[in-house]
Amino acid sequence: MNRKADAFSHRDLMTAYNSKLISASDAAGLIANNESVLYGVFLGRPVDFDSELAGRKEQLFNVQVTQCAGLPAASPTTCCDPSGEHFTCNSWFFDTGNRRMGDKHLMFYTPCVFSQLQDIIGSDLFSYDTYVQQVSSMDRNGFFSFGPTNVNSLESCLGAKRLILEVNENIPRVPGGSEDSIHISMVDHIIEGCNTPLLELPQGKEPSDAEKKMAALLLREIPDRACLQLGIGGLPNTLGELICDSDLKDLGIHTEMFVDSMVKLFNMGLVTGRYKTTDRCKIAFTFALGSRDMYDFMADNPVMASHCGRYTNNPSIVGLNDNLISINNTLMVDLFGQCCSESAGPRQISGTGGQVDFVNAAWKSKWGKSFLCLSSSYRDKDGALKSRILPMLPEGSIVTTPRTLVDHIVTENGIAHLKGKSTWQRAELLIGIADPDFRDELVKNAEKMNIWRRSSRIAE
Repeated sequence: MNRKADAFSHRDLMTAYNSKLISASDAAGLIANNESVLYGVFLGRPVDFDSELAGRKEQLFNVQVTQCAGLPAASPTTCCDPSGEHFTCNSWFFDTGNRRMGDKHLMFYTPCVFSQLQDIIGSDLFSYDTYVQQVSSMDRNGFFSFGPTNVNSLESCLGAKRLILEVNENIPRVPGGSEDSIHISMVDHIIEGCNTPLLELPQGKEPSDAEKKMAALLLREIPDRACLQLGIGGLPNTLGELICDSDLKDLGIHTEMFVDSMVKLFNMGLVTGRYKTTDRCKIAFTFALGSRDMYDFMADNPVMASHCGRYTNNPSIVGLNDNLISINNTLMVDLFGQCCSESAGPRQISGTGGQVDFVNAAWKSKWGKSFLCLSSSYRDKDGALKSRILPMLPEGSIVTTPRTLVDHIVTENGIAHLKGKSTWQRAELLIGIADPDFRDELVKNAEKMNIWRRSSRIAE
């Protein structure tokens, strides 16, 4: 962005604001053939602009649209062009809507580790012409908050040839942190009047027996003064409830994703952050997805520290905190300890996200631990029982976290500590936490793979 920043007095802010107002239709009309458009990630994804851009389909050819999950339904630009002649849509991370579009060959995944996303966007590796993001309303100093979507927002604003903001009054203004807002002097166009209700994640289902057992195992691994990073899903929520009923104290939070369970932990006084090394007495995060109550909690709350992803996911920064406890989900693991957390064979399910960042961070943290969690088995659509611990990952599966980085693997049957273990030790430990119905078969496969030394303990 090479535009010259304007000088504004307080009384000039509204004049500048009004001069930059544009309808969503006119904003979409600025996009030309062969251009690339980048959207804000998660709750920063524009709504009205995207609908109007999809409405121009027949006028446009070869427009690249890059986004990153955020809503249960795919964006209109993704759905409107089955031929791919007008729009090619890409995503840094798949949610349900993106996954469905990927199955239809309408959405393509862009692999990245979250800590590197800003650097990719700011480099010659990735080019784009226009950046569009939903933001809060402007404050009295002329700043628009990125609210629950920091991540790569400022980097994307500063690198865009054309910057368009879509104002949504439902987006909470969240303080910093770092790189948490953009001034009106840096903005080209403003769309207002959208005010779409923010996505609220549905209330969690009743936790499964496996999730309850894993949460109980994990609770024993959390000491007083631990710094927590919890992923999304039933297990972290279940663990959060157990922590609330525990006698743990002075916990801290440094996380990629801020979720509802963290609000409860703070309100009950279990999270103080006083022993954190970074962002002391604050909750550090880079994006949030949850309930309306959670978004209201975040609004203008000094305990929140909204940081860019280059900060929250930097292992060297996160690892400065002692007793970092990182808990994330994985889909399957093989007997070598390789974890696939994002695909079913070649089918993209989610994305790499920040899992590897926090596994690395926990390794750097004094007394830190990382846990990758999965139920030991599941039933497929035909009701057949299948193991999630496999001899080898299925063909086409993406290795999200390599065996050299994996620390702990957790199932409802126990915790396997793999760091520093040999191949035969890993196989034995993993078979020990597998579904008992599959252990004998796994032993036989381990023997064929030449990673089995003895079977007396497992085969009893």
